Amino acid sequence: MAPLNYNHLRYFREVAREGNLTRAAERLAVSQSALSTQIRTLEERLGHPLFERIGRHLVLTEAGRIALEHADAIFAVGDDLLATLKAGTGTRRLLKVGALATLSRNFQIEFLRPCLGRPDIEIVLTSGSLSELQGALKQLDLDVVLCNQPPQGAESEGLIAQRLAEQPISLVAAPLLHCTASTPKEALTRHPVILPTGDTGLRAEFDALCQRLGVTPSIVAEVDDMAMLRLMAREAIGLAPLPAIVVRDELQAGTLSEVVALPQISERFYALTMPRQFPNPVVSELIAAAASWAS
Repeated sequence: MAPLNYNHLRYFREVAREGNLTRAAERLAVSQSALSTQIRTLEERLGHPLFERIGRHLVLTEAGRIALEHADAIFAVGDDLLATLKAGTGTRRLLKVGALATLSRNFQIEFLRPCLGRPDIEIVLTSGSLSELQGALKQLDLDVVLCNQPPQGAESEGLIAQRLAEQPISLVAAPLLHCTASTPKEALTRHPVILPTGDTGLRAEFDALCQRLGVTPSIVAEVDDMAMLRLMAREAIGLAPLPAIVVRDELQAGTLSEVVALPQISERFYALTMPRQFPNPVVSELIAAAASWAS
């Protein structure tokens, strides 16, 4: 099947706008006969008449109205492409964000909040492992990756890691657990804990703290997802080491409370980007905005 001739489509669009072959020919700087030939060629290609003549006016048929809708969309995309490559901005920008599957949903929402609901931005949010997301970022399939650990492995080469926030970690508990400990050692000795799995930075720091305190905690559950860690803490089965942003809503509602801060343990949040000739300017806006609430 022969490809669509977009020059024919441009001619058709002008005739549809003018409703008159003569005026359209004048605007396009072509002869009326040449324009008429182009329209007939397009109709033959599409297999449908696009106009019907009513008096001196050309009126779109049903097929013509459908063709005009598609033509407007096609040329709008073309205009956006030119604007994007010329000035770095288009009429509507696609923001492609990758987030570590275990990353706090509250943090992700806070990072994206400045562009939520903006009519000029469409957000595509993808989750996955750090290795997968770094690979997609290097292939330019993502504009930015949100994570809680610095780049790792061969896929990290060439990536830029910007630390957005560092939040202290506390042991949190549901009121039903009746934890009144005043020190980490007392809390970890009296109550069981719900922990992130062993392949996370937070778990490594927690294990090191327990070693320094000389405590062997009773572990009731290990999970690889911050959202599940938060939900299990609400079930009052144990203490959970979490940053405030992860349990912000629960702390405000009183379904969880901070028992005691854990010294020298923090959760770090990063935005990973890739040097690009045509970077998405929205990413820079979001990273700059994060500095105002994440510090």
